[in-house]
Amino acid sequence: MNTFMAKASSVERKWYVVDARNLVLGRFASQVASILRGKNKPIFTPHCDTGDHVIIINADQVKLTGKKLDQKIYYQHSGYPGGMKETPYRKLMADKPEFAVRHAIVGMLPKGPLGRQMARKLRVYAGAEHPHEAQKPELLAL
Repeated sequence: MNTFMAKASSVERKWYVVDARNLVLGRFASQVASILRGKNKPIFTPHCDTGDHVIIINADQVKLTGKKLDQKIYYQHSGYPGGMKETPYRKLMADKPEFAVRHAIVGMLPKGPLGRQMARKLRVYAGAEHPHEAQKPELLAL
């Protein structure tokens, strides 16, 4: 008996819509990262992108538990001395909720070219509308 190894050309990809309304950010992000990676499929191969496309709607209504909304901070650095910028998650969720959700999910994917390829299959929208009706996405309940 031989071990099955999927090839990128033979993978059939589906499109899923996930409604993020009232879901906890970290738990929700880990489930979406698993779908993007393809770990929910029996043909999962670690060195091959076997995942599906995921569309996230209502990203502005995702929840953070405890005091994370006030205590969790997003950091970015310009590379220059004194170039550290800090943004509390309350302000980040108010200004760019799509970025906050994308940042949480992409951080759970593998680093490198394969992870970037998986991240390209993620689409995040703050509202309930998305422009991907032509792909006939299935509603996925998490």
